[in-house]
Amino acid sequence: MAVRIVTDSASDIPQSTAAEWNIKVLPLKIRFQEEEYLDGVTISPQEFYEKMEKAEGLPKTSLIPPFEYEAVFEEAVQAGDEVVCLCISAGVSGAFQSACVAATDYEDHVCVIDTKQFCVSEYIIVERAVQLRDRGLSAAEIAEMIKKEMKNAHVVAVFDTLEYLKKGGRISRTAAIAGTLLSIKPVLTITDGVVDVLVKVRGMGKGRILMAGTVEKLGGIDFDRPVCFAYSGSSDAMMKRYIDETHEMYRGHEDQLKTVVAGAAIGTYAGPGAIAIAFFSKK
Repeated sequence: MAVRIVTDSASDIPQSTAAEWNIKVLPLKIRFQEEEYLDGVTISPQEFYEKMEKAEGLPKTSLIPPFEYEAVFEEAVQAGDEVVCLCISAGVSGAFQSACVAATDYEDHVCVIDTKQFCVSEYIIVERAVQLRDRGLSAAEIAEMIKKEMKNAHVVAVFDTLEYLKKGGRISRTAAIAGTLLSIKPVLTITDGVVDVLVKVRGMGKGRILMAGTVEKLGGIDFDRPVCFAYSGSSDAMMKRYIDETHEMYRGHEDQLKTVVAGAAIGTYAGPGAIAIAFFSKK
């Protein structure tokens, strides 16, 4: 009996990485007016940002319906396997509820987990599940361990623009204009499954400093577990600059550092130029 790991594209795990890890990444649907795409399948992150910058309004994302989860669960159970399904935070999406509905008839074989994260912090939780699977743990053992360890999973990010938060109705037009004039950059995390603004600073330089300081305040990085960076848009220059500036934090662990492009789940509101780090804290 094997353990199959299932997640969604809000984790920003590329399909190529999914194949390498031998997991299933179900794509969210992204709609630009009348055009619909499968996240990470029929539209790449780079194409997503190109379209978003040209679009008048923000794209819409839709959750994965129960029948798509059910098809994956049924295939696994028929093969005699177990499933650990790791979902985008229920605080921002109904995907977890969809997976729970689909798992109703497979409760003895399928463990569904609300990661309470998305984007790169969901990524590291899924990667951790892969590590545990490869150590030979059962689905129930993996689920128990993940539920315990994900309390120490964190993400810290800084947005370069407020424009897309304004378009999405997250802040007022006045606040966006004032923030742009003053070069205000919000430093954010995810708390209880939803985005939480920690502080607003002037300039990306201060934003990067606050990011590094917040990582330390949260307990520092546990390099025995996954760590990953993410950036939005077409350029990783800002991400590389942050890593260079904080290289002392990763000394001796450079081979563990990975960088991915943030997709639609967070990119819709971040816009281009955002950077983030996801990690498990030491405490």
